[in-house]
Amino acid sequence: MKTDLLITNICLPGNQGEDPLVADCCIAVGEDMIQQIGPATDFKNIEAAAVLDGRNQLAMPGLINTHCHGAMTLFRGLADDLELVRWLNDYIFPAEAANVSEDMVYWCTKLAAAEMIMSGTTTVADGYFFEHDAARAFADAGMRAVAAQGVIDFPAPGVPDPADNIIAAEEFINHWQNQNPLITPAVFAHSPYTCSNATLQRAKKLARDTNVSLFIHVAESKAEPDMIGNMQGTSPVKHLDALGILDPATVCVHCVWTDEEDLDILAARGAKAVVCPQSHLKLASGISPLASMLAKGIQVGLGTDGAASNNGLDMFREMDICAKVQKIKSLDPVAVPAADIMQAATVGGAEVIGMQGKTGALKAGMQADIILINLDTPHLQPMHGIDLLVYAADGRDVQTVLINGKLIMLERKLLSFDLPETMQHVRRLADTIKRHG
Repeated sequence: MKTDLLITNICLPGNQGEDPLVADCCIAVGEDMIQQIGPATDFKNIEAAAVLDGRNQLAMPGLINTHCHGAMTLFRGLADDLELVRWLNDYIFPAEAANVSEDMVYWCTKLAAAEMIMSGTTTVADGYFFEHDAARAFADAGMRAVAAQGVIDFPAPGVPDPADNIIAAEEFINHWQNQNPLITPAVFAHSPYTCSNATLQRAKKLARDTNVSLFIHVAESKAEPDMIGNMQGTSPVKHLDALGILDPATVCVHCVWTDEEDLDILAARGAKAVVCPQSHLKLASGISPLASMLAKGIQVGLGTDGAASNNGLDMFREMDICAKVQKIKSLDPVAVPAADIMQAATVGGAEVIGMQGKTGALKAGMQADIILINLDTPHLQPMHGIDLLVYAADGRDVQTVLINGKLIMLERKLLSFDLPETMQHVRRLADTIKRHG
């Protein structure tokens, strides 16, 4: 068999209840796909164009960040220690109005891509304004992305007239659909309290007509159910359901302030959910009812949110915090096992964003989105089980990253773009905030 790249001497995760690691394995990558994976003894007569020695490293599927606003790296640390409504209205919305541009979105999204790639994330669901430039940044970085154009009912960057918000989203989808194997377009309706009923329904119709996902912030803060209750007389989830918004291609982000009836509705409609535990903690929004979601069969992904409310984009860090806060919420040490958290960050996340069967697992025939983790470190010894990765691994343990079959990072060095150039551009943009903030 001929292959483009043969990864040798790696470890693979073992099966549940068996040895935690299977040593002396190989992965054959041809073009953008995994051709073969398994014990080295199964790899006979392989003719590889290139060979990568993965000694002392564990191969895993690349992590999937199911909710991020990449360009908000510019606002990292700009407005800390604030509750959500004040954080948004008094700091973030004004900062966005003054600073968001095509140039800002491109370079700051590229910085986010670097941070995610270097911590093992190979796919992200991103939502923002000027999303054309975000998509371009992800494509140039070599990162897989579901890029969602923002829709909101007040003047926004790139769409000064709210009446044009659906038009802008439609133009974005038409431009990117089937144009680049790394980019999948989508729609991002900001929230039920910033989008009118008509806007929400038009956004969902556009998503259905073009066969893309609709992402929306739902029930993030304690104040939101009261806001929607005063305006609509019901909960945010029930409001969206009454409008016909919820279906398997709707991704409800946060879902912190939801009750059992809300979760039953999400489960019945097949809608997906995303939890962002560090953002929830930092903004004191609360803790999402993840255990109840999973018990009801809701497919849940894990997200970082933007760097302004996190302040990092490391999904290993996110998994650790997610597992631990769920134990505190219920005072149950087995509330959500580490294996479920890992699933939400890999194959489960792929299903949330409509990429099931494409990425999120290491199997022959799937996209070659692969990360190699250095096991030769004190904090990953001894390896009694893969759960240790959830509780002890760090994004800096990731040594090598392949996305779509291409080497994007090798031995901690980004290969797809010039990181110092990107950081220089972001620093220049940050200096502008300091001068005019």
